[in-house]
Amino acid sequence: MQRSAASRREGGLLENVKTIIYAGLIALAVRSFLFEPFNIPSGSMIPTLQVGDFLFVSKFSYGYSRFSLPFSPPLFSGRIFASLPHRGDVAVFKLPIDTSTDYIKRIIGLPGDHIQMRAGHLFLNNVEVPRDPVGTYTATGDGPPVESLRYTETLPPSGHGKPVVHAILKYSDDGPLDNTQEYVVPADCVFAMGDNRDNSLDSRVLDHVGYIPVENLVGRAEFIFFSFDGRNPWWAFWYWPVEVRWNRLFTGVH
Repeated sequence: MQRSAASRREGGLLENVKTIIYAGLIALAVRSFLFEPFNIPSGSMIPTLQVGDFLFVSKFSYGYSRFSLPFSPPLFSGRIFASLPHRGDVAVFKLPIDTSTDYIKRIIGLPGDHIQMRAGHLFLNNVEVPRDPVGTYTATGDGPPVESLRYTETLPPSGHGKPVVHAILKYSDDGPLDNTQEYVVPADCVFAMGDNRDNSLDSRVLDHVGYIPVENLVGRAEFIFFSFDGRNPWWAFWYWPVEVRWNRLFTGVH
């Protein structure tokens, strides 16, 4: 016996609803356990990350905490399959004073590390971290263009890893965060700083970011999948092709 047209329509609608539910569950699983997209709204990580970059963060790199899940439900404390970041990782974390806010910075210190800024130079465990000048850089996308000095900084390895060489910017060596106290990273915490050193609110400011509990880590930045400079209003679609930073698409974050 053939089904009626109404019955076929009802069956088709049910299949569509099931497909949508399955797709939503798969997307939720991917976002919670594998990769989550983030965008960069500020210039604290220039030149590594630009305002308008969209990137994927691996959720499995450091294990899983309640902050790995949407809306961060308090289902458990600590981390499952926990793994400490490597020094030099670019990581997304929940701001300790407001866990509804995501920050992205570079991991500079691990538990037990001693960190201090002296006359604009970074010292790690009382040893100066090498930095080499590589010219000037004009930072854009976070206010008016500002010219600064660009350096390559070489962070010592974590354990038996390799040194991490990355770019930083400095406007001067006598700014508000260029001479600091010595920070001693507590157990189960990490210390993070922005690559745009004089334009970054980071762990050097103890009453805002400070030491980041390992539980607050969301994941490690892996690669940029889209980027645009946003010089024009979003509705000016005729500018869209020239605003895309084509050379940044599908590039790794280092």
